Amino acid sequence: MINERNQEVLIDIQNLKSIYGTKSNSILALDNINLQIKRGEFLCILGPSGCGKSTLLKTLAGYIRPSSGACLMQGKPITGPDRHRGVVFQSPTLYPWMSVKDNVEFGPKMRELPAKEIEEIRTHFLEQVKLTGFSEKATFELSGGMKQRVALARVLANYPQVILMDEPFGALDALTRVNMQTLIRDIWKENNSTIFLITHDIDEALSLGTRIVIMSKRPGRILKEFNIDFTHTIFNNNLKHVMYNEEYFNLKNEILDIINSQIEE
Repeated sequence: MINERNQEVLIDIQNLKSIYGTKSNSILALDNINLQIKRGEFLCILGPSGCGKSTLLKTLAGYIRPSSGACLMQGKPITGPDRHRGVVFQSPTLYPWMSVKDNVEFGPKMRELPAKEIEEIRTHFLEQVKLTGFSEKATFELSGGMKQRVALARVLANYPQVILMDEPFGALDALTRVNMQTLIRDIWKENNSTIFLITHDIDEALSLGTRIVIMSKRPGRILKEFNIDFTHTIFNNNLKHVMYNEEYFNLKNEILDIINSQIEE
């Protein structure tokens, strides 16, 4: 396992507060969030609906500004979207008038990279997401899972330091979802990526994450963090799926109890 104490802090969230609306009609979405995202970790965020998970992700992405507190990327305030923080949403945000190839090449072209390098980047990441041979297809011809893989390849083509994922597999059927979880786990390890993933699925968080953060109901606060090892166990034992044992089920039940206590209050 990676020694967490030696990991570089990529994103540092300090006393973050996020308020929507005007004074007379304001909603406190996030309150006093303190969190560090370290290079190479797979951080999963769990919490009841409406707890501010997506607000937190949008703040990290640079889409919205904190009402107070700070959100720093390698020591510098996040002031807007940046290719170093790639975002994958639940619905694939592809350019429908472009082919698969053009979608993946969009970022590198915007950076005005040489044509040969753009081709190499596109070929590499389409291969990594298992879409070799689909480069000329229109995105509307693809299934939901394939569209999400294109969206992932398009993000990867910018070589982001952090990949932000907002329930990226939530709209997929059960089998496609499991396959996508395996794919993102393999890509995370192969690329030594840093991933911040929002999910409602406790099993998904346990099978992918190296750390789980549980948030309270609105206003969202951090209730508890768990450092977990199931995804490393998958690789260390050359497995395809997580090993379900007593430790796994005890942890799942503890997390479920914390989240349900927020819903029932």
